[in-house]
Amino acid sequence: MTGRIDDARALARAIAAGQISAQDAMRAARTQAKRMADLGAVSFLVAEGDQYRDVPAQAPFANVPILAKDLGGPFEGIPMRAGSTVLAGNDDRSDSDLAKRFRAAGFRVFGATTVPEFGLSLSSEPAIGPICRNPLRSELGAGGSSGGSAAAVAAGIVPLAHATDAGGSIRVPAACCGLVGLKPSRGAIPCGPGFSNHLGGIATEFAITRTIGDSQALWPLLAGHPRGLASEPRQATPAGMLRIGVLSDHPGIQPQRNRAVADAAVALRRAGHETLRIGAERLDDIRAASAEAFDVVVSANLASMERAGHDFAAAERLTRAFVARGRAMSAATLWAALEGAGPAAYALWSVFDDVDILLTPMLAHAPPPIGSFPMDHDDPAAHLQRMDDFAPFATLANVTGAAALTLPFGRDDAALPLPVQLIAPPGGDLRLLALGAKLEACGRWQHPIGLFEDCR
Repeated sequence: MTGRIDDARALARAIAAGQISAQDAMRAARTQAKRMADLGAVSFLVAEGDQYRDVPAQAPFANVPILAKDLGGPFEGIPMRAGSTVLAGNDDRSDSDLAKRFRAAGFRVFGATTVPEFGLSLSSEPAIGPICRNPLRSELGAGGSSGGSAAAVAAGIVPLAHATDAGGSIRVPAACCGLVGLKPSRGAIPCGPGFSNHLGGIATEFAITRTIGDSQALWPLLAGHPRGLASEPRQATPAGMLRIGVLSDHPGIQPQRNRAVADAAVALRRAGHETLRIGAERLDDIRAASAEAFDVVVSANLASMERAGHDFAAAERLTRAFVARGRAMSAATLWAALEGAGPAAYALWSVFDDVDILLTPMLAHAPPPIGSFPMDHDDPAAHLQRMDDFAPFATLANVTGAAALTLPFGRDDAALPLPVQLIAPPGGDLRLLALGAKLEACGRWQHPIGLFEDCR
């Protein structure tokens, strides 16, 4: 096959038309993964041939190769280590409900992607390796905690990859690597039957993609009937004029990134939507409550794993500090943080009384160099502050249950992507994707690396 393949839908069409065989598609993906081993995107590959389980012949993504994140899921046959030796031997896992849906859609899962230990960082550099680098510039990080998934997609190893988001972990890596990242509304995506990555409802799962169209095509295949504690939100209609609240005045955001938000607002206004200015200070209390809830939930979760019998003696130093933080935490502290999430969600809904969608920067600055989020220290508070400084509007969507989408809208002076973020109330996922399609159609960004580049 000749010519550039831009996304998973294009690859699925090529396979269905016989322009490339299922075996050649998988061979190209594995070859690209091995050729780019120094990128550190892939932490595990299944044995040759093991990925050829039957897939539904008429599935929309029949025989498209993808990778699963080493956190969340799980996917049968893919060891789930969460970037840590603590979970060594955690191999005998059956498919989660979401994994079954990926397989029913026709995808062939042939490996796992790199994550920071237990997803605790916005860079994917686990001590056990590999160190995940940004395909756009190898001295930079690829984001976290779905950094390996983003790097694999951006490097053209796979057209999309499974990912999870508990504090920006889909959106930040997608933003670092010039990709599309949707954090679904709470309750939209199944997380059973084990709920091992539920984190009290702040975590959700979906995928990192190269195009909005792939995310739109995935949605009906993965979403709905969650069978968990959260009710499935009713999706708002994507049609009609929307009020877009524009936040482009946060003092911690580099000017080029604020300008990208302003440019995206102009594009949406030209598409027939109304834009209104929202001051960054209006989200300050929501952000603070969300940060507190994230800290407490993550710490308590790790402490509960220790209590369940997992030995953290060989874990990274910062991970052990989070465990100790959770172990020392009182039930009253945990309860107060969880209770604080309710008023934060209410306050965000109050913002949505005035606007339908929020438009914000995704990142404060370009992806930082490898080593910018060290974990060889005992200061969780300082670490969490570094993460919040880098992605100040990420965690609020997780704690409040809102839907959020990032996509690139231009490039900076170093040719790196300028990502923006759209946030909607729960049930606004399809609205976000429709707006994202409008922005993508402006042609402000085309990914410089094609799928399977140099492997065909």
